[in-house]
Amino acid sequence: MKKNVGNIDKLIRVAVSIILLVLFFTNTITGTLGIIGLIIAGVFTLTAIVGTCPVYSILGASTCTIKPE
Repeated sequence: MKKNVGNIDKLIRVAVSIILLVLFFTNTITGTLGIIGLIIAGVFTLTAIVGTCPVYSILGASTCTIKPE
């Protein structure tokens, strides 16, 4: 897969994931909204680790500064 997530984008995704997890585990967000937050946190963490975002691929966007050879 082609990398399309840059370093700053990865940091933002991880930060949002951490915030969502903290909000969930401190019972600030609960119920359906809490479950949705956990799913979003998981997806953001996974895309930050892998370096590829399927939505960016569909839209043809990229925040990665590395040029493919």
